[in-house]
Amino acid sequence: MSPHTVINAPYGLGVLIGALLVATLPAFALVALAGRPLIDRLRRAAARQIAYEDAPQTHQVKTGTPTMGGVLFALAPLVALALSPSRTTLALAVLMLACMAIGAIDDVAKIRGQKNRGLRALPKFALTGVVAIVFLLVAGPQQTALLGIGLVPPWLWYALSVIVVISTTHAVNLTDGLDGLASGTIVPPLLVLICTAGILSSIGVAFFAGAMLGAVLGFLIYNKHPAKVFMGDTGSLALGGALAGIAILTHTQLFLLLIGGVFAAETLSVIIQVASYKTTRRRVFRMSPLHHHFELAGWPETKVTSRFWLASLVLSLLGFALIVRTV
Repeated sequence: MSPHTVINAPYGLGVLIGALLVATLPAFALVALAGRPLIDRLRRAAARQIAYEDAPQTHQVKTGTPTMGGVLFALAPLVALALSPSRTTLALAVLMLACMAIGAIDDVAKIRGQKNRGLRALPKFALTGVVAIVFLLVAGPQQTALLGIGLVPPWLWYALSVIVVISTTHAVNLTDGLDGLASGTIVPPLLVLICTAGILSSIGVAFFAGAMLGAVLGFLIYNKHPAKVFMGDTGSLALGGALAGIAILTHTQLFLLLIGGVFAAETLSVIIQVASYKTTRRRVFRMSPLHHHFELAGWPETKVTSRFWLASLVLSLLGFALIVRTV
C-alpha cells in the first residue's frame, strides 16, 4: 500500500458506482448523439482520411472517410468538470485537451498536405513533454509514491510521470490503425483505472475516467468496422494523454505497462522493426506496428481487432489483480 493511501471500502464502492452511472452514461449519450452531426460536418469540411502510403493495400479503401472525430472526446472532461469540479479534474482536462490540440494540428497538416504526414516525431514528443509538465503543475504537489513500491525520490516520480505521458500518448497513436482498434483496446484499461480510483476514493479521477469511458463507448458506435469516422491524431493523442494522466494520479504508472500492454506491444514492435532493419537490413515483422503484421499474415481486420481487444481485457484483468494485492 502507498503510504498516503487511506481505504474506505464502502465509500470507495460508492465512488466507483457513481463514476460509472453518473459520469459514464451522460458522456456516452452526449457523444452518441453528437456523432452523426459531427460526421456530416467533417464531411462538408473535407476533413477526410488519407491512407498511409506504406499501409497494406486493403487500407486504400479507407481514404475519404471523415477523420478528426476524436474531437468528440472533448465532451468527456466537460462532463467530469460539471459533476466533480476540482483541481484534479481540471488538471486531467488540461492534459487531455492539450494533447488533443497537438493531434488536431497534426491532422490539419495532413489534410492540407493531402498526405498522411503531419508533424514530425520530435516536435510531437517535445510538445507532449511540455504538456505533461503543465499537467503536473496544474495538478499541484503530489505524494511521490508508486503503487506497489511506496515513496520514491520526487525527481524520479515526476520524471517518470513525464515519460509516461509522452510514451502513452504516442503508443495509443501507433495503435490507432484499424477500425475500432484503439478505441476498443482502451476500454479495459479505463475500467481498471476507474476501479482503482474507486478503491482509493479519488472522486475527481474516478469521474474523469468514467466520463472518458462513456465517450469512448459512444464513439465506438461510429468507429467500429466499417468505420464511419476515424478519431485521427486528435483523438488518439487525447486518449493516450487521458490514460497517462489517470494512471499518474492513481500512482499506477508502473502498472500501465501491463494494463496497457497492447499499446506497449505495438510500440515495441515498431522499435524492434526499426532497430533490426537499421542494423541488419532485415525485418522482424511483416510490417509494424504489430496489427499490420497480422493483417499481412492473412487475418481479416475484424479478427485482428477482436483479438487485440481480448488481449487488452486479459492484460487489464491481470493488472487489476496485481493492483488489488498491492493497495
